[in-house]
Amino acid sequence: MNKEKLKKFKKLFDSQRQSLLFNDRIVREDFGVCSDDRYDEVDQATTDCEQSMRMRLRNRESLYIKKVEEALRRIEEGTFGECDACGEDIELRRLEARPTATLCVSCKEEQERKESFHASGREHKSMGEAFSRKYA
Repeated sequence: MNKEKLKKFKKLFDSQRQSLLFNDRIVREDFGVCSDDRYDEVDQATTDCEQSMRMRLRNRESLYIKKVEEALRRIEEGTFGECDACGEDIELRRLEARPTATLCVSCKEEQERKESFHASGREHKSMGEAFSRKYA
């Protein structure tokens, strides 16, 4: 991949990282539960539902920022855009659609085929790999 394209991806990842870190601060501030929000069972249920959604959003953003950090590391190492499985270049169209991709299309399709044959392939991806292994 040429330097101009790498620079474009680095700028994109830096921007995404800053945005995610800013959102993280806002979400943390919103995690506080006011005692006024717990007047009755309906208020309690609404508050619990909102809290659950915020936690899920925060978890997803946390996982994504790890992917962004990994992509920035790969840019620095000079391995960004290489498939982790076969070592071939990942198509630019794929990277533009999914910048944090670490597998080329054919290796990703193969991975998805294998996942469909195992119960572990049906686990929620937003829970993270370590969490999934811990409770498998």
